[in-house]
Amino acid sequence: MTIPFEMPEEDRELSPFTGYARGHWEAVADGLLGAAWRWATPEGALLDLPGRPSASGVRSDGLEGFARTFLAAGFRVAGAGGKDPHGWLDRYAQGLTAGTRTPGRDDAESWPLILDHHVQGQPMVESASVALGLSLTRPWLWDHLDGDAQDRAEKWLRGAIDHTPAPNNWYLFPFTVASFLESVGRGDEATTRAMERALELMETWYRGDGWYADGDGQAFDHYNGWALHLYPMLHAHRSGDTALAARFGPRLREHLEGFSLLFGADGAPIHFGRSLTYRFAASAAVGIGAVTGHTPLTPGTSRRLISGNLRHFLDRGGVTDDGLLSLGWHGPHEATLQTYSGPASPYWASKGFVALLAPEDDPLWTTTEEPAPSEGADRVLALPAPGLLVQSTQADGIVRLHNHGSDHVRPHEGESAAQEDPLYGRQAYSTHTGPTSRSNVADNHLSVVVNGVASGRRRIRPLGAGQGDGWGWAASWHLPVFASGPPTVPGLRVESVTVARGRYELRVHRVVGAPRGAGVTLTGWASDALRSELHGLHGWGERDEVRAPQGTAYEPWVQVPRLSGEAEGTAVFVALASLSADRSSTPLVEAVSEVAFIDGELRVRWADDELQTVVAFEPLRVSHG
Repeated sequence: MTIPFEMPEEDRELSPFTGYARGHWEAVADGLLGAAWRWATPEGALLDLPGRPSASGVRSDGLEGFARTFLAAGFRVAGAGGKDPHGWLDRYAQGLTAGTRTPGRDDAESWPLILDHHVQGQPMVESASVALGLSLTRPWLWDHLDGDAQDRAEKWLRGAIDHTPAPNNWYLFPFTVASFLESVGRGDEATTRAMERALELMETWYRGDGWYADGDGQAFDHYNGWALHLYPMLHAHRSGDTALAARFGPRLREHLEGFSLLFGADGAPIHFGRSLTYRFAASAAVGIGAVTGHTPLTPGTSRRLISGNLRHFLDRGGVTDDGLLSLGWHGPHEATLQTYSGPASPYWASKGFVALLAPEDDPLWTTTEEPAPSEGADRVLALPAPGLLVQSTQADGIVRLHNHGSDHVRPHEGESAAQEDPLYGRQAYSTHTGPTSRSNVADNHLSVVVNGVASGRRRIRPLGAGQGDGWGWAASWHLPVFASGPPTVPGLRVESVTVARGRYELRVHRVVGAPRGAGVTLTGWASDALRSELHGLHGWGERDEVRAPQGTAYEPWVQVPRLSGEAEGTAVFVALASLSADRSSTPLVEAVSEVAFIDGELRVRWADDELQTVVAFEPLRVSHG
């Protein structure tokens, strides 16, 4: 698709995979800023972009437009050593002055007050972008404001410190505000405590393998990269806090060991978790790793990932003909959004521009691009801490994420099908497909059907994950929940194991406590553009295709393969699934030569090499060889 602003010529010598160099990143930042500023209020305090309002209201959305684009301008100007050929900082200085003149007032410019997250919390999110923008541009903006303007800005920012954040990554917003205030000599006991509190919570949320839970519980998603790693590492890098860098830097490095595999060969990140409309913010962890040196990736691989991620969305309609980031994925897509998504929400994609903090002579920009991890040999990577299994195939560049650990259910919440979330509850996600909507058939889902009502999957209890040479596994169990009738069935549970090797996914499910007359269904990948296969190996009866007319973020209309069977008491169901771009590959029906149950063990023999996969449930054991 045509990009609606001027771009430099591609540099295929330096960047053989993407054609993008540092100048392309600067051009995209300038293009997005120029388009967004056409919707500014007269004094520039609010950027009221067109589109459906968020649940926080139009004024908060206007602040969001100011704050999130300011973040892009901050990275753009700071990365250029203060050079500001388009005069962005003059606009933001004027807007900051106008917005903080009479906060809370109902006029054309005033910013909303920052209150507790459950009262009026969204401005707290935006305060972090304002504070970070001010920190990045301090020599050229903050230091040139008069004392009254600085005092008013501080007073407004302190609302983030004086009020209660949401119980998750939000604690990093007052952390970032406090970091800025202390850097300009306006710190006190409250700022110190805000920073200490956030860092204390980060320790309780760290689960290992470089992954944080997004608050108490088991929410593992892109917030790891664009929030939980980004803010502390930016503070440590800019403040020179070597102790903090020594604590958080190795975690970022370990995170990138696995996370770097979660980008397809076409640059797409995994379509998994909330806030996906932030798009190329997904590469922020790669960028901050390259900027700080806390990365296992070579500079050429880092640039391949970030530029591939940026270009993926620019080439596929992520930017409208007016130069604005749309609410959606490739283009507008309602099912990708949350209630807090407003017209300016996509501009948290600005976090991807953190890479511009590496100067133009940095190896990130001068080294020749190298292949992305997903462009190497087929890989299977187990991440036991978040309960995830990653599977990539070189032939088509597709990366799949098998979810046996991330559920976004808060610890205090009960399990209810009413809150079922397609962005977390499905068993598999990929870089080339999106989940179907809640109103359509669920893809990649094992459902128990009781009295005609199909179950959902909410809280996920991990059972383990591991890997060997060319293969890996992950397992979990859940209580099936129902949207109508009794919410649960006493004694009913589902235990699930995924074994991945090559392009194959062995899906094993044990249903325990199924009532008489219950049914079971299993669906595969939702795609018509790719080859989506699902083949029953044991326990299944009928196979059919189910329509999902609302489509996915990738395709406007899809079909989903489905297996059906009957269950009573305890029953084991085994299937083989595959998602591939190669329609001429060996059919799944020929991939397995033997399936047997011996002494309570499932044994599956593979036709290509006669190796055997063994799965047992009591106790859980998975082996392959």
